Amino acid sequence: MILGFVLISLLAICTPLVAQSDTPEQSARKVTNRVVPGYPAMARSLKLSGAVKLEALVLPNGNVKSIQVVGGIPLLVQSAQNAVRDWKWEKAEHETTELVEFHFHP
Repeated sequence: MILGFVLISLLAICTPLVAQSDTPEQSARKVTNRVVPGYPAMARSLKLSGAVKLEALVLPNGNVKSIQVVGGIPLLVQSAQNAVRDWKWEKAEHETTELVEFHFHP
């Protein structure tokens, strides 16, 4: 009962997903190493599905410098962030911001 209330509260305060925008800071660097996020056990037991949208600041060498959550269900965000931290992009001359979106389904 309490768990249900907590989850409903989390869902009620989650940031809504926003549409992808084409801003000059975003690029389309090729991903050279993708890590698939794990599906959180609690989300699986609740048959929770949804999307998480992140912006990754990628260094010139292709490593992730930082991750900003753009939107999504809080219960799924940590798993998505952990996966993107291990992603690698192709090298570039400068830092870029890459938009990443994951869809979770039980």
